Amino acid sequence: MIEKGVPLKNLLNPQSIREFAEVIKKEYSSFKVEEFIKAVIDETWEDLELKARGRHVTLKLGEFLPSNYKEAIKVIDKAIDKYEGLVIMSFNDYIEVFGQDKENLDVSIDALGRYTEYMSSEFAVRPFIINYEEKMMKQMYAWSKDKNEDRRRLSSEGCRPALPWGQALPKYKEDPTPILPILEQLKDDPSLYVRKSVANNLNDISKTRPDVVIKIAKDWYGKSANTDWIVKHACRTLLKKGNPEALAIFGYSNTTSVEVKDFSKKEKSIKVGEDINFSFTIKTKEATKVRLEYGVDYVKSNGKTNRKIFQLSESSFKANENKKYNRKHSFEDVSTRKHYTGTHSITIIVNGVEQGILDFELKK
Repeated sequence: MIEKGVPLKNLLNPQSIREFAEVIKKEYSSFKVEEFIKAVIDETWEDLELKARGRHVTLKLGEFLPSNYKEAIKVIDKAIDKYEGLVIMSFNDYIEVFGQDKENLDVSIDALGRYTEYMSSEFAVRPFIINYEEKMMKQMYAWSKDKNEDRRRLSSEGCRPALPWGQALPKYKEDPTPILPILEQLKDDPSLYVRKSVANNLNDISKTRPDVVIKIAKDWYGKSANTDWIVKHACRTLLKKGNPEALAIFGYSNTTSVEVKDFSKKEKSIKVGEDINFSFTIKTKEATKVRLEYGVDYVKSNGKTNRKIFQLSESSFKANENKKYNRKHSFEDVSTRKHYTGTHSITIIVNGVEQGILDFELKK
């Protein structure tokens, strides 16, 4: 197991490359282990990030595996269940790089379905969708009915319009119609692993076609515990954006009966690395459901601001109820966020509506 804080790319290292090569050698006697390792761990290796390292291994596999693609796939078929390290990602990637010609298309598609049990083919499948859309989406739908949950998940994850780290599918950002039968098939899947993918796919769609996701959410919500869970996670971006239709689906549409009182902060200014402490009270006139969030307007390196939304709670309030909240928010630099000096602000958001804003200075 890699140590905490060590980059994931370090799982692809000389030792793991050697283990990987030796597994291949057992199934393909002509595989030149030492030459392969030397070719992979070259002068560029240390500067490569995770996906670049994986692709680098893939390209070298193309030099050392049989030149005949079908023969190379036969070698991989034998080796793939004998190796468990992260370098196995290059087997899926091998199909993406070397297997997109029409002559080998069926071999490649079948292999993507098999290999996803060992390492998800969600990235490798995407150029096939772009280049052979009709054939590939028929296969994706067929996988949605597969007995194996990894293939069922691949059918959804592989066609997400905006898969993180993956090649985008711009056509489906504009018109996700070809995806929808797959999601419909999987909406009540017994596997949480699969249902998470359905929710993430819908969340991707919501960023460019909120109308499509709102319609699906209204159709699915209340049908089962599984679909309720999917809908809630699928609408997370819409909820953060304060989309009224999305909020209404979950009962967070009442804004006139909720009031924010005594919103204040402890510090007038803080330094990078410190916390801002703030408090406020929620008061309700009548019984209502309340989704409570706060937004932080961060100063960016160019001096402009960008808002990040943080959820505080979702709860039901009684009539004439008062509840006080005390919160602190860290401004310590982390790997995902660097803080810049300037005027920041905190905004309280109730059922998608802003109800108070406070400014403060962030200093060095």
